[in-house]
Amino acid sequence: MKQSWSDGNRVELLINGEQYYPRVFEAVAQARKEILLETFIIYDDKVGQPLRQALIDAARRGVRVEVAVDGYGTADLPDDFIASMTEAGVRFHSFDPQPRLAGMRTNLFRRLHRKILVIDGQRAFIGGINYSADHLGDFGPQAKQDYAVEVVGPVVAQVHASSCRMLAPVLDTTSLVQPTCTAAGPASAVLVERDNRRHRNDIEVCYLQVFREARQRIVVANAYFFPGYRLLRELRNAARRGVEVTLILQGQPDMRWVRALSRLLYNYLLRDDVRIHEYCQRPLHGKVALVDDDWSTVGSSNLDPLSLSFNLEANLLIRDRAFNDVLYQHLSELTREHCKTVTLERMVRGYWWRAPLIFLGFHITRYFPRIAGWFPAHRQRLQSLQAASEAPADYHGGKT
Repeated sequence: MKQSWSDGNRVELLINGEQYYPRVFEAVAQARKEILLETFIIYDDKVGQPLRQALIDAARRGVRVEVAVDGYGTADLPDDFIASMTEAGVRFHSFDPQPRLAGMRTNLFRRLHRKILVIDGQRAFIGGINYSADHLGDFGPQAKQDYAVEVVGPVVAQVHASSCRMLAPVLDTTSLVQPTCTAAGPASAVLVERDNRRHRNDIEVCYLQVFREARQRIVVANAYFFPGYRLLRELRNAARRGVEVTLILQGQPDMRWVRALSRLLYNYLLRDDVRIHEYCQRPLHGKVALVDDDWSTVGSSNLDPLSLSFNLEANLLIRDRAFNDVLYQHLSELTREHCKTVTLERMVRGYWWRAPLIFLGFHITRYFPRIAGWFPAHRQRLQSLQAASEAPADYHGGKT
C-alpha cells in the first residue's frame, strides 16, 4: 500500500554541503532521544570526522543512535573510525557487506542508496548528499552539485516509519520514539520508496503519472540519466502537447561513461523539442525535479537502471507553490549561468557512426525492467558491527 499525502509540513531546500552539513550537525547536537541515519557513503575526512564526533557526543548524553551505511559505498571506512563510535554506544550497521575479490568490491547491485536522517521523530532530512568532503565547493573541480531538504511536520512520521522498517532486523523497535508531529507549514508531502520486495517501481510510477499530467513545465535535474522507455516516452509526449520540458544533465561528469550513455538518448528527445542543458561548472549529483507550479521532488533516486531497478531509494514528493518556485528559480539560474545548451544540429553531426549505439541504447532502456529480472537477487541484509557475536540480519522491506 502506498503512502498518503500529508498536509501541514515545512520543507526547506538545502543546496550542497555548505547548507546541508551545518543543519545536520545542528540537528544532531540538539537531539534528545533518538537519531536514525541512513546513507550510502561516509568518508573519514573533514565531513565524516565531525559527523562521527557529533554522533559520539549524542550517544554519550543518552541519545539512541542508529547508523546504517551501504557495504559498497562505505567499504573503505577504517575500523578505528567505526570502533570509536560503537564504543561510545552508537549502533553501526552495514548493508550487505561483502569481501573483496582481487581487491575489488563485488556487491555493486541492489545498494542502500537512501540518504535519510530523522531526529527525535520530529525533524527529517532527505536527499542525495552523502557525508564526504566532495560535496563542498573547496574540494575542487570535482566537488558535487547536490540537494537535500529539511522537513518538519506530519510527513516526518512516514520517514521515521520507513527508517524503522529498514532497521527492524537489527534492533528492538518497541523502544523507538513515537512521532507526534504537528502542523508546521503549508506543504503537502509524501515519502516514496523503492526496494526489491514490495515497492519495485513506486518512484518510477510517480514520475510517469506527474509527467503525464503536466500542463505547463517539467524541469528535471538528474545526475545519471538513462531512464526506461516509458519515462522517455512521457517526456516526449509532454513536449509534443506544448509542455516546456527541460533536462539539466551532467556536462562535467564524475564518470564519463554515464554522460556517454545519456547522450545516446538525446536525439530521441531533441526531435520533439525537449530542451537539454549540460551543467558544466562541477559534476552534477542532484536528483530533483519539478512539474508545473506546485509539484517537486528531492531524493536519492537517479533516473537510471541502478536506481529504478536495483537500489533502495527514497524521494520526498512535495506540493507547495513556494517551494516549487524556489527550486525553479535556482535551476533557472543554474541553466543561465553554468550550462551549455545541446542542440539537435550538434547531435546530428557524426550521427552515422552513433546510430547503431543509439538504437541499442534506446532498446536497452525500453526492455531494461524485464532484463533486470534476469539478475539474481542477492541477500539484502544489515550486519551490526558493534558486536562480533551478532549475526547478520536479512532486510526484506516492508509495507508502506
